[in-house]
Amino acid sequence: MLSERRLEVLRAIVQDYVGTEEPVGSKALTERHSLGVSPATVRNDMAVLEDEGYIAQPHTSAGRIPTDKGYRLFVDKMAGVKPLSSAERRAIQNFLDGAVDLDDVVARTVRLLAQLTRQVAVVQYPSLTRSSVRHVELLALAPARIMLVLITDTGRVEQRLIDCQAPVGETVLADLRARLNSRVVGRRFADVPPLVQDLPESFDPDDRPAVAGVLATLLETLVEQTEERIMLGGAANLTRFNHDFPLTIRPVLEALEEQMVLLKLLGEATDSAMTVRIGHENFHEGLNSTSVVAVGYGSGDEAVAKLGVVGPTRMDYPGTMGAVRAVARYVGQILAES
Repeated sequence: MLSERRLEVLRAIVQDYVGTEEPVGSKALTERHSLGVSPATVRNDMAVLEDEGYIAQPHTSAGRIPTDKGYRLFVDKMAGVKPLSSAERRAIQNFLDGAVDLDDVVARTVRLLAQLTRQVAVVQYPSLTRSSVRHVELLALAPARIMLVLITDTGRVEQRLIDCQAPVGETVLADLRARLNSRVVGRRFADVPPLVQDLPESFDPDDRPAVAGVLATLLETLVEQTEERIMLGGAANLTRFNHDFPLTIRPVLEALEEQMVLLKLLGEATDSAMTVRIGHENFHEGLNSTSVVAVGYGSGDEAVAKLGVVGPTRMDYPGTMGAVRAVARYVGQILAES
């Protein structure tokens, strides 16, 4: 366990390296920070930090830089994230409040996160498996063809086409629409099947096949593992950090192009607590030179999806974490009000 003084030295090294992009020496530390000890003591503390793997010397006669282990301790010992200013909070709220639908909310969130953090922003669409039914619509496209539209409480819309064996009258369709919504609106997806299983029996025998077909399609929509959607933005921000990637930025960009990689990255975040994965803590080799900051968002206490940013390990962690948390909170409020 490091002493508080050596933790202070580590914090100072991280802050200076993030700010200056240059390895940090003991002289610079004593000049920039009120550590309350002599340069010789700082050099001794740095030697201990290096021996224990928290900092490293990239070149001979150079200063020191934090390692993944050093960044991890820095994050774990942070007293709190950097709060946004009143102007920043108003700007976030005004920007997100202008969204007209779920796609617009996600697109605006990606742009906002990328601009605030100057990193790559990743936002997952609300998961169907965590959603509730807001409305079920049935539209007659032809005498024997119906479109089923399922709208979730998070604004997500799923559409399915149903080809019936015989024409379906508008009266039957209206009746089925009304009965369905009376039973399933406000219900979690997992709770719907037993609520509708007896519906066909309440219709005339001639109409039961069509009703059964609609219900089968609805239930398939509720339980199928629909591919989760991810939106990414700000990849160009990585070009500002070419020197932070040892050989080339290409492995990072290739990893970010893979949908399943992004889903797994966000999936490691818990519903409400901030998750930070640093360097080699990331499962994908192409992201070993990056850090991922992610958190869940949603209406109420339960997250319906995740959002976060990806950037170099030389990251402003307090500021990035504060921005990610603030944006997640505002997006959750929008979903709750929509």
